Amino acid sequence: MIESPSLFAAVLLLVAGLFPALAARVPLRLFEVVPPIVLSYVVATALAVAGCWRASPEIVAVQDMTLTSLMPPLVFALVVRCDLRAVAALGPRVLVAFACATASILGGIVIAWAVWRPWLPAEAWRGLASVGAGWVGGTANLVAVSDAVDASPELVSMALITDTVCYTIWVLTLFGTVPLASRFNAWMGAAAIGPTAATDDDAVVASAPTAPGDVLLWLALGLLAGAGAQAMAAHLPTGGVLSAKSWTLLLVTLAGILAALTPLRRLPGADAVAAALLAVVVVTMASQGSFAGMAQAPVFILAGLTALAVHALAMVLAARVFRLDLALCGIASLANVGGVGSAPLLAAAHAPALAPLGVLLALLGYVVGTAAGLALARVLVAIGLGGA
Repeated sequence: MIESPSLFAAVLLLVAGLFPALAARVPLRLFEVVPPIVLSYVVATALAVAGCWRASPEIVAVQDMTLTSLMPPLVFALVVRCDLRAVAALGPRVLVAFACATASILGGIVIAWAVWRPWLPAEAWRGLASVGAGWVGGTANLVAVSDAVDASPELVSMALITDTVCYTIWVLTLFGTVPLASRFNAWMGAAAIGPTAATDDDAVVASAPTAPGDVLLWLALGLLAGAGAQAMAAHLPTGGVLSAKSWTLLLVTLAGILAALTPLRRLPGADAVAAALLAVVVVTMASQGSFAGMAQAPVFILAGLTALAVHALAMVLAARVFRLDLALCGIASLANVGGVGSAPLLAAAHAPALAPLGVLLALLGYVVGTAAGLALARVLVAIGLGGA
C-alpha cells in the first residue's frame, strides 16, 4: 500500500501520462473508441479500489491541493485559445446554430432528468449537470463543474461513462448523415454554408513548437489567474450551487477570455499545458473513487441518450425555422458534444474548407461550458427535481 505522498503523486502522474503517450505513438483502434483520458480514469479508479493507497491525511492533502491548485489554471489555459473576435466574425447564422445546439443539449438534459428521475439516485443531478458542461464544452468543463458542485467520485464516474458511450454513438450518427446533406438541405430549403473565411490562424492552431519556457510561462499565468480568481471569489455571495469554487471557475474563465484578446493567444504551449493539467486533474479525481454505484450506469446512459434525442429533434426544428443546412447543424452539435477533437473532422467530411469552423465553435464551447453546466445545475435544483 502506498503511504508516501511523493510516491502517490508519482503514480498519479504515471497513470495520467501513460495512455496519452501511447495514443500519440501507437495507432490502436481502442483509442478511437475510448479516449485515453477515460482509460486513465478507469485505471486510477481500479488502483484505488484495489487498495493501492488509503485516504490518509497525507494522501487526502495531496488530492485536495492538486484539485484546488490545478483546476483554475486548467480552465484558463483552455479558454485562452478562443478569440471571440474571430468567432463573432463567423456571422449570425453560425452563431444561431451554435446557440440552438447548446440550448437544446441543456434542455434535453432537463427533460431526461425529469423522465429518468425515479430510477436515478437523489444526487444524480450533480452528475447530469457535469455531463451537460462536458457536452457544451469538453472533459475539462465536465470535471470543473463536477468539482464545483461537489459531485461524489461515483457520480463523476457515471458522468464520464455516460459522456463516452453517448458521445461515441452520436459521432457515428453524425458522420453517417453526411451523405444525406443535399436531401436534408432541399427539405429545409437551406443553402449549404460556404468556406470559413473570417478566421484568425493564430487563434485556431498554435503550430509553433512548444519550448520549456512556454510551458512554464503558461503554468505561471494559469496559477496567477487562479489565485486572483480565488481571492475575488472569497468576497462574492454564495448559495445553492453557486459556491466559492463556482465563482473561482467563472472568474478564471473571464480572465481567459480577456487574455485571448491579447497577443498571449499567439504564444504556443497553452494546448499542451491544458492537456497535461486535465490528465492530472482527472486521475486525481479518480484516485478518490470506487466502483460503487456502477449498477446505475445503464440508467445514466439512457438519460444521456434521451437528452441527445431531444437535442436532435430540436436541431431539426431549428434547421426548419432558421434555414440551417445539415453541415452547419452537425458541426454546431459536435462542437458541443465532441469538442475540438472531432468537430473539425466532421466539418472536413462535409467540406475541407469548413474545418476551421469546427475548431472555432469547439473553442467557443470550452468558453461557455463551465457557466452552462453551473446554470444547468441551478435549473435542476430550482424546478424541484434536484432534491436540494
